[in-house]
Amino acid sequence: MTDMKARLAAVHAPSEFFDPDAGIRKSIGLIKQAAAQQVDLIVFPESFVPGFPVWNSYLRPTDGHDLFARFADASLTVDGPEIAAIRDAARSAGIAVWFAFSERATYSSGCLWNSAVLIGPDGELCVHHRKLVPTFYEKLTWNRGDGAGLRVCQMSFGKVGGLICGENGNPLARYALMAQGEQIHCASYPSVWPFRDPRTSAAYDMSEATRIRAAAHSFEAKVYTVVSTSMFDDQSMQTVCGGDTDMRAMLSACRGGGAMIVAPDGSTPGGVLYGEEGLVIADVDISALTELKQHHDMAGYYNRHDIFRLEVDFKRQKPLYWADKTQNRTEVLLTMQDESFTLLD
Repeated sequence: MTDMKARLAAVHAPSEFFDPDAGIRKSIGLIKQAAAQQVDLIVFPESFVPGFPVWNSYLRPTDGHDLFARFADASLTVDGPEIAAIRDAARSAGIAVWFAFSERATYSSGCLWNSAVLIGPDGELCVHHRKLVPTFYEKLTWNRGDGAGLRVCQMSFGKVGGLICGENGNPLARYALMAQGEQIHCASYPSVWPFRDPRTSAAYDMSEATRIRAAAHSFEAKVYTVVSTSMFDDQSMQTVCGGDTDMRAMLSACRGGGAMIVAPDGSTPGGVLYGEEGLVIADVDISALTELKQHHDMAGYYNRHDIFRLEVDFKRQKPLYWADKTQNRTEVLLTMQDESFTLLD
């Protein structure tokens, strides 16, 4: 393998809650900041725009209706002007971008997904991923995703794939990316996961849990994992909590995620950024991954493809299938609000 290097950046920054315009402006600023430091790929936190719906962990479901409506209204469509602006920024800066956001369906104002797109340095949309399963209370906000985004994209500096938060612990989803030759893994996480150990009442250490998860995938897949998490500052805390002092105390007691880049040996070149806004940047050697696969190549010789088989449905889920028997056709394409639906008789 020819010598191949990459400079990677993980974002650690607060979201501009419920304000997609401000969120996109901040995102473009971070893209420019990374490009100025010759970064090849920048990775953003989970649902960076318009923020992560952490209130679902605290409020009764019946008390969260107004917040859901605000959140849905501030969510983005993948073909909308906000994602177009991120693509333009990537093209102008010549940098690849893994951008995570709350996606709204074009056919329903209340159908949302926890999504991410991988954009090439030419501004092309390479991967559009929807989180396979919303975790726990996330089901109050987001719909289940599909396999269409379980893709790895070849960049000039390596093969890039990614997953969102808890699905980074899904063995089959991770293997689907391994089996496509993934070399750089994007992992998006929220700022906090409000949870206490029922035995000790200790707050969940999300930073350590995230590092363990990332190290496991990096070791098994022989990849570099770029972990990006958001954080709370005074403004975002005020927007989410308002005058609710109990909710503020709960969020303040939970440790944040911390941004990092994790190598196959579990080390974190570039360090871990926690508690302050910024970028974690590290130079990595992609060509060094080949030697590691001589020991354990989970998608290659160290597997038994004659025993184990994984089948993945890469089709994008659609809400409508139309029976049209008059035209004596088995498949017709109907364009509805910029989405294509397969019509079957």
